[in-house]
Amino acid sequence: MSTLLVSQRNFEDHRTPAGHSERADRMRAVEDALAASLFEPLVRKDAPEGDITLAELVHDSSYMGQLRDARPAEGIGQLDADTFISDRSLDAVSTGLGGALAGLHGVLLGDVDNAFCAIRPPGHHAEISRPMGFCLVNTIAITAREAQRKYGAERIAIVDFDVHHGNGTQDIFKDDPNIFFASSHQMPLYPGTGHPRETGVGNIVNVALDAQGDGSDMRAAYKDIILPALDNFAPDLLLISAGFDAHRLDPLAQLNWGDSDYSWLTGKLMDVAERRCGNRIVSLLEGGYDLKGLGGGVRHHVAMLLNGVAPNDKE
Repeated sequence: MSTLLVSQRNFEDHRTPAGHSERADRMRAVEDALAASLFEPLVRKDAPEGDITLAELVHDSSYMGQLRDARPAEGIGQLDADTFISDRSLDAVSTGLGGALAGLHGVLLGDVDNAFCAIRPPGHHAEISRPMGFCLVNTIAITAREAQRKYGAERIAIVDFDVHHGNGTQDIFKDDPNIFFASSHQMPLYPGTGHPRETGVGNIVNVALDAQGDGSDMRAAYKDIILPALDNFAPDLLLISAGFDAHRLDPLAQLNWGDSDYSWLTGKLMDVAERRCGNRIVSLLEGGYDLKGLGGGVRHHVAMLLNGVAPNDKE
């Protein structure tokens, strides 16, 4: 396998208040995790600037204007109880989108088999007309639409294993039978959506996981529900909202996944991608707020994308 790592050099442009969970140190933890010799074969690329007018593919036409109006001339502004925008946040949004689209380009043109995009801020909570949950723009949704618009992909699958339900992605695609969206998430938990009865037009699969559950609960949910549905959908491309906040160390939830659960899950998703879409996977970083848990989860996720084998944590 060949794996592209897209890194965002201006990740500090999006600033949040001191003590906020979604902080620049998250990206440093990812960089440290992927600096090991195990990852030397990665194809590395810096995220270019992206055209943020592409947000209109999934958001209201006035959406970016609202974000620009809310952006302070300097310092940090507040959009809701936990979502902030700073004077240069939209610069980070631009390279976050550019990074995702660079990953998409590399995979769909066959330069690499798969890609992991280490970008912030996360995006899966951003709805059609509302930023929320640390998220300003729904990057993975834009990436899906661009795969259809620019590259001619028809059937796109998005699997979201962040501990929080990807309400924004569901909001955007709930009426589109050509976009499959599956989410595993703790429930009850923010944002309160993602009940299994929310099925869209048959294209949405939500699996609610009980607090204090561990990797065995997740594995059963994927084997019994999500993986068969994904396989049956037979996508042209698999996108992953890769959140690492179901890790047992994470402070914002109460699931108990370990590092190895991320390698298991990544491998199972790769098996479907091999059968259905020529191994084409583009993975975008979403949540993960304990730095050790984030680094460990990313290490296992990317090692599987690269080698198809879980890493030896003694290395």
